[in-house]
Amino acid sequence: MAAATPLPVAELIARHQDTLDRAVAAAESRDYWSPYPEFPKAYGENAAADGKAAFDALLGQVFELPGHPDGGEPVTGEASPYGIELGIGYPHAEPDALLAALEAARPAWAKAGPAARAAVCLEILARINARSHEFAQAVMHTTGQAYGMAFQAGGPHAQDRGVEAVAYAYAEQTRLPRSAQWTKPQGKRDPLVLTKEFTAVPRGTALLIGCNTFPTWNGFPGLFASLATGNGVLVKPHPRAVLPLALTVRIAREVLAEAGFDPNLICLAAEREGSSIAQVLAVRPEVKLIDYTGSTGFGDWLEDNARQAQVYTEKAGVNTVVLDSTDNYRGMLDNLAFSLSLYSGQMCTTPQNLLIPRTGIRTEDGERSYEQVVADLAAAVEGLLGDDARAAAILGAVVNPGVLQRSAAAAGGEFGELALAPRVVASPEFPGATIRTPALVKADADKPDDRSRFLTECFGPVAFAVAVESTAAAVELLRRTTIDHGAMTAGAYTTDAEVESALIEACLDAGVSLSLNLTGGVYVNQTAAFSDLHGTGANPAANSAYCDAAFVANRFRTVEIRK
Repeated sequence: MAAATPLPVAELIARHQDTLDRAVAAAESRDYWSPYPEFPKAYGENAAADGKAAFDALLGQVFELPGHPDGGEPVTGEASPYGIELGIGYPHAEPDALLAALEAARPAWAKAGPAARAAVCLEILARINARSHEFAQAVMHTTGQAYGMAFQAGGPHAQDRGVEAVAYAYAEQTRLPRSAQWTKPQGKRDPLVLTKEFTAVPRGTALLIGCNTFPTWNGFPGLFASLATGNGVLVKPHPRAVLPLALTVRIAREVLAEAGFDPNLICLAAEREGSSIAQVLAVRPEVKLIDYTGSTGFGDWLEDNARQAQVYTEKAGVNTVVLDSTDNYRGMLDNLAFSLSLYSGQMCTTPQNLLIPRTGIRTEDGERSYEQVVADLAAAVEGLLGDDARAAAILGAVVNPGVLQRSAAAAGGEFGELALAPRVVASPEFPGATIRTPALVKADADKPDDRSRFLTECFGPVAFAVAVESTAAAVELLRRTTIDHGAMTAGAYTTDAEVESALIEACLDAGVSLSLNLTGGVYVNQTAAFSDLHGTGANPAANSAYCDAAFVANRFRTVEIRK
């Protein structure tokens, strides 16, 4: 393999300074900004075909990572939920070899300084962005996202979150001056004079434990926050979604090598389904930072057992929407129908419980009873997904066997009376795809059996239309559900100022972000980098947020030298 062309760090800093400055400014203003186009055609006339060809070339091959620790048979096991063969093998190495390589690579990176590290990270992200169509294919065929969503969420939107993390990391590391002159008057005596230097010192090796559904969108914040603050990163992808993060590791290693750093600053810890390498790595003394997205069970285990590390978790929650009143009934129904359907409900932000007063809700055309609202919402979902080709483009494919089991259980009436039964969707493009429409289940807040079902996260395309005594009861149930079970999002529809105030107070108390009266092209399960916070860290669903200062500041410490 030919040697990489050297890439002076000073050149990288100059190349990416404008992007860094604009990212920092965007995070302060909270207005819309993105360095990367979100439309596939913006990447060139042949970009989609080239990305598909690059993806196809990876299939059935051993994934090469030159210079990476290697210890035997490649790891395989990924399977596309669209029914195509992947057959990719990834390097396998034991924890000792991986951690030793990372430890050896860290010192030079730690000394590089915030500006150099930010520039290298932004170069990595720029190269990832140029290959967004290849990443879209990788994300689509490991997560089940439809291509359009895989391109946006797995490509530019994930990259935005990476840039955001770099910007926050840079801002926090440079908040203190690099050096300062300290002079204390002593009256008639000479003043006391000290020179003080402040250096951001990284915590140590970071472990990124990737998720199956959004490997880049959920992975890039922690990965780039750790890299930008001087830490090496060991990337442990989900066994069913290795390729998107393996591509990330490969590109990062190439850039690091070109910039004169040891590429083993970032390594891949691929594992087979059922392996326990994440548990082994998580408690190693070398690991000082852990980023995790996934089930509550393992997230709680990490928080309880990885005592030597700062642990950032995003776990499960029960997302709730309160329906009180609206002046755009059709817009409300359409917005909710799309929110419930997008990616088959396989998003941590998808609404699960729709709380509707038994007496119904007020609309611009008069009262609608609980039964009417539920029937109208079911009809809106059916109208949205009536055409199979359109449905496949919205729903994507079911990636997790557990999701498929829950969909089947709902279809069989195990969760309660169905207002809308799920159906099998045939993909014209991928006959082997596993696609299901959402189920809408009727429930009663006063029935213990119903509460036991809807107060547990039911991840996937199953939602509950919950009849409640009143709007006040709905607001209290939203508050209590979030405090007890956690939530990544909350939503509400009301035209009443007092109800709005009560909803806001409940969400502030429970620690969940609230979306009010969404009837257009913004949905409760979508957040924008540089403006929206993803999660709050203030309820059981997550202990951190993408992205705020708290997400980056504890990945380094500041050491002072006085002279």
